[in-house]
Amino acid sequence: MEHGATGGAVLTQALVFLGATCLVIPALRRAKLSAVMGFLLIGVGMGPHVLGQMADAWPWLNAFELREERPTALLAELGVVFLLFIIGLEVSFERLWALKRYVFGLGLAQVVLSTIAIAGVALAFGNSFAAASVLGLAFALSSTALVLQLLREGHQIATPVGRISFSVLLMQDLMVVPILFLVAALGTDASSFSGHNVLFALFSALVSLTLIFTFGRVLLRPLFRWVASIDSREVFIAAAILAAIGMATAAQSAGLSMGLGAFLAGLLLAETEFRHQIETDLEPFKDLLLGLFFVTVGMQIDIALLLADPVMILIGVVGLFVIKIAIIAPLARVFGIPWPRAIGVAFLLGQAGEFAFVVIAVARGNGAIPEATADYMLLVTALSIFVTPFVAALGGRIARELANKDTTIESDLAQEGGHVVIAGFGRVGQTLADILDKQEISYIALDSDAAAVAVARNRGSPVHFGDSSRRDVLASIGAANAAAIVVTINNPAAVDLIVTQAKQAWPHVPVYARARDGEHARRLHQLGAALASPDTMEAALQLGEALLNGIGVPDEAARRIIDERREAEIVKALYQAP
Repeated sequence: MEHGATGGAVLTQALVFLGATCLVIPALRRAKLSAVMGFLLIGVGMGPHVLGQMADAWPWLNAFELREERPTALLAELGVVFLLFIIGLEVSFERLWALKRYVFGLGLAQVVLSTIAIAGVALAFGNSFAAASVLGLAFALSSTALVLQLLREGHQIATPVGRISFSVLLMQDLMVVPILFLVAALGTDASSFSGHNVLFALFSALVSLTLIFTFGRVLLRPLFRWVASIDSREVFIAAAILAAIGMATAAQSAGLSMGLGAFLAGLLLAETEFRHQIETDLEPFKDLLLGLFFVTVGMQIDIALLLADPVMILIGVVGLFVIKIAIIAPLARVFGIPWPRAIGVAFLLGQAGEFAFVVIAVARGNGAIPEATADYMLLVTALSIFVTPFVAALGGRIARELANKDTTIESDLAQEGGHVVIAGFGRVGQTLADILDKQEISYIALDSDAAAVAVARNRGSPVHFGDSSRRDVLASIGAANAAAIVVTINNPAAVDLIVTQAKQAWPHVPVYARARDGEHARRLHQLGAALASPDTMEAALQLGEALLNGIGVPDEAARRIIDERREAEIVKALYQAP
């Protein structure tokens, strides 16, 4: 069967991909393996290097082969675009600005140091300066698509590890333009390259990004209000796709990453009333197209080339992870991140990224690297992405082991910030702590009952003895850097005092409080509480949902978590009833 750029060939490829997805992904899900791994395996097994080779002996297998064609690559790229668009919908400008230290500090330092280290190792292995530089620039970046999908599958986007990883990936996306210019400068035809040209190009890109942001902010909300007014789901979905692809195309035209443009579109729409409907409507498109992206990565793995020189390939893949982990983990620690989280982030970001395929193509085209080196880099890139789910799982286990042994973790949390402070560790406080634990969101609690604190600490809970109504005690556990303060004490006067002092001392930190009744709740709102809930078990659940939303958990996910907890409380009450 002949395949080409015809509609029939594209339809056949789509059928093969969908059929393989329906067979392989459910099987791997039953085996508790990531869907990412399933799509990668589909790409390896049904790509040109395995099934394609077998088809030479059995031509009928051609009908089931996935081929590297432009329509397939385009659809795969759209998967990354939709992923970044959905991520943008889940992030607000306030949350993004809160991450600036990690984006422009940790992220930039990681890219620079990784580039230098990887290039230095490549030079030591006998590569030319140009080839070594391309290796450093290509491998310094990580896979945005893979890491964010793994975080989403593990419900870790809103956790500290998720936020830090996302910050570094965002900085890497911003580095796409300068890296492409540097790769162009390393080519054989770089006579037109100069520092002045690079600065001008970067300035042009910044102006373009500003224009895209400005026009997007002006146009997107009126567009969606107009579309929503006709009450047509089909047109609404079309508008959402238009926003994602339109902004991505505008960014690409300005020399920026398509994913960065899509993320910006999602960020703009996250401030509107349409974000939840858009996220729900586009989720199926994103998951399937992103799966196709991972399939195309798997198709890059040439088994014959791997078997021809397995030692060098293994050295390349293992060496890449070792170098990046050895850089990212200590660097994260320098930025005040506790060792367990630093290890988790480093193992997540140790692979090469999808942008390496673009860098390699540019470098190969302008003569910066020879063909053999380009083939080697492609295989190392694809294999590093392939093994990342296993490496990330290993990093998670190491991080959990370190967290169990690290007695300084709570003081590190207080310095780093991003945790939740719980004032009062009675039934409501424990319910909130349990909700946060299940979402891997860190907290530090205070309670004035020494016996209850001892019991909680024996269970491994980060609870301290102290008077929550004292500002200096709250400050000692990092209230100034907290993502939120939750007051669960069953004493209206003490609650009033804590809310008042917290808002006076740290007006930027949202405060959620337990109220005695409706009148008390209104008074707490006047004192500055973001939410005050009347005094029942439902108060803990309402506080929990508001808290999860406030620290970055998507609304739909927060509602699902609280609903599951509410059902569990109902079942518990039925069993305890006389």
